[in-house]
Amino acid sequence: MRQFYLILSYILAPLVVPILIYKALRNPAYLDRWEERFGFGRTRTERRAIWIHAVSVGEVVAASPIVRILRSRFPNVPIVMSTVTPTGAQRVAGLLGKDVIHTYVPYDMPGAVRRFFDRFRPRLAIIMETELWPNLYDECGRRQVPLVLANARVSPRSVHKYRRFVSLFRETLSHGIVLAAQSDRDAERFLLLGADARRTHVVGNIKFDIRLPEGIAAQGMEFRESQAGGRPVWIAASTHEGEEEAVLEALHTVRASFPDTLLILVPRHPQRCNAVQSLLKGNNLSVVRRSSGEPCDRGTDVLLVDTLGDMYLFYAASDVAFVGGSLVPVGGHNLLEPAALSMPIVTGPQNINAEDIVEMLHKAGAVSIVLDAGELADEVRSCLADPELCRQRGTAGRRILDENRGALDRLISLVMPLVDVKEMDEAPSEPLTGSLR
Repeated sequence: MRQFYLILSYILAPLVVPILIYKALRNPAYLDRWEERFGFGRTRTERRAIWIHAVSVGEVVAASPIVRILRSRFPNVPIVMSTVTPTGAQRVAGLLGKDVIHTYVPYDMPGAVRRFFDRFRPRLAIIMETELWPNLYDECGRRQVPLVLANARVSPRSVHKYRRFVSLFRETLSHGIVLAAQSDRDAERFLLLGADARRTHVVGNIKFDIRLPEGIAAQGMEFRESQAGGRPVWIAASTHEGEEEAVLEALHTVRASFPDTLLILVPRHPQRCNAVQSLLKGNNLSVVRRSSGEPCDRGTDVLLVDTLGDMYLFYAASDVAFVGGSLVPVGGHNLLEPAALSMPIVTGPQNINAEDIVEMLHKAGAVSIVLDAGELADEVRSCLADPELCRQRGTAGRRILDENRGALDRLISLVMPLVDVKEMDEAPSEPLTGSLR
């Protein structure tokens, strides 16, 4: 099966450039440092690096505590973080700055992968969540690079898809990979795909180990006062195409009961904000874009967030949160961020990306699951009308989060023995700019 995959990767290689161009037509940032996606690039390290791969924004946020721990314990070792998406790259810059060297992960083609490994010579690889790339994994095995699948998960839908290629993934997962699964269910699914039971561990979900920015609750209240005064505020976060229409329908219904309600609308991908703004204007709504720096006034209907990095601030400024990617078949986004702020949460039914978290929060009464715009409006109105209901739901969510902390420590205990400490202290720390660029 591996030979077939290799042949297929060579056959499909000519299609990579058109696909990249197609993505760039929708988001020109995909052409930034495009050569890195083929394993080239000016950035390299003189010393062997620790490599962490995070697909996009959510995985970058989850990986940031790992980076900080590794940076504090191994200050002389360069840390390379790769992403797939430009928004992920922006989040790396905003969260981690010069603590890491950012690069785009190469396409899973043998030549591109080899060039990537030659540039950074990783001593350890940590892949966040589920990225099963046979050539990348094989190169780790060939170069004897310890590989950890951190916060690993596999959805039921993915298991059915991967099992068609079970022999390929059994080989992919056979290179001494350490699996740190989010749950018993995820561990069982990886075993079905051929993972080694001796190297498969259930550590929990490190997203429970949230550290809120210091003073964020007070900052949220200050932001709310400056933008909304005493108006009711709800947030629709991480929305996707097809969800904004439902959110706006719900907004009109909510405003029948609370006519001065302000909606904070945060599309998952900022590059969509022009299209979303056109949709808002078409619904005769007054819009202020976050990037404009203009304050909302009493006549503003929607604050449209077209920037990255302040989600906690917007949650902290709101009364109730709808988390998107859940009314359309995306799989849902992080419900633990609003839970950490003791907020009542509303989500749609499409939450396969975090089914265990949704199940726990829903069972505790912290999350309401809605099917459409009408049900979304009903839940938002209920929360705005009943502060005690908000308090109860928020307390339940925060309790679930606190009860499930500790996965980060368990993950680090698996990672540390795999770090090759030879030569760690033989040279001063490398700069992360200049000669590395």
